[in-house]
Amino acid sequence: MSFSFRSTTPPAIKNIIIINVLFFLASIGVPKYFGFDFMDFFGLHYFESEKFNPIQLVSYMFLHDTSGISHIFFNMFGLWMFGRGIEEIWGTRKFLIFYFVSGIGAALVQEVTWYFSVQPMVEAFNEFMNTKNTELLMPYLSNVTESVYPTVDQLIEIKGMIFDKMLTVGASGCVFGILLAFAMLFPQAEIFLLFIPIPIKAPIFVTIYAVMELFLGVQSFSGDNVAHFAHLGGMLFALILILIWRKKGDLY
Repeated sequence: MSFSFRSTTPPAIKNIIIINVLFFLASIGVPKYFGFDFMDFFGLHYFESEKFNPIQLVSYMFLHDTSGISHIFFNMFGLWMFGRGIEEIWGTRKFLIFYFVSGIGAALVQEVTWYFSVQPMVEAFNEFMNTKNTELLMPYLSNVTESVYPTVDQLIEIKGMIFDKMLTVGASGCVFGILLAFAMLFPQAEIFLLFIPIPIKAPIFVTIYAVMELFLGVQSFSGDNVAHFAHLGGMLFALILILIWRKKGDLY
C-alpha cells in the first residue's frame, strides 16, 4: 500500500504546510540574497515597538526558527496528525476560521504577557526621571553609577531597543488550539507517547500539556525562550470559539 501526502491531507492543512515551508525557506534565503530581514519584518513584535505592524498578528504564525528544522517539523506534524480529522468534520472554511482565531488569539495573549513583563522596567524608568535614583535602573542597565545619569533621550532609546528585541514566531498557538479541538471532538481517542508505555485519553493528555505550559510560563526558567502563554492563548481562544459553536448547535 503506497502513502500519498496529497490523498491523506485535506486542502486547508496541505496548503498551510506548503505556505509554512515556503516561509521557512524565504526566512533563510531572502536575508542572504536580498539583505532583507524576513523574520524581523513578519515576526510578531511587541505592540509598542516601532517594528510592530498589525499584519504580524497573522504573518508570525507562518514563520519558524531557522536554526534547525525541529520547530517547523513538530508544528507541521502536529497540524497534520491532529488536524486532518477536524477538517474532515468541519470542512475547509470552518477549519481555517478556527486555525486563524487560535493563532491570532495566541498573538494577543503574547502581547498582553509582554506588556506585564515590561511594566516594572517602564515604571522604574519613569520613577528615575523624577528621583534620579540610579538604583532603580540597576536591574535593567549595566555600568550605571551615581555620577552618570542617562538622559531622557538615552532612556527612550534603551527602552525602544528592549521593545524591539521582543519577537515570537511559529504556528504553535494554532497547533495547541487544534490539539484542544481534537480532545473535545474525539474524547475517546487515545494518544501514545514514546516515553509512556500506556495510552492516554486525548482530554487527559491536553489537560496535562496545558498545566505544564502554565507552569513553565509562570516559572520563566532562565534560557527558556518558548512563548508558553501564547500556546495557552491559542487554547483559550480555541475553547471560546468551540463553546460558541456548541451553543449555536454548529459544532459538527
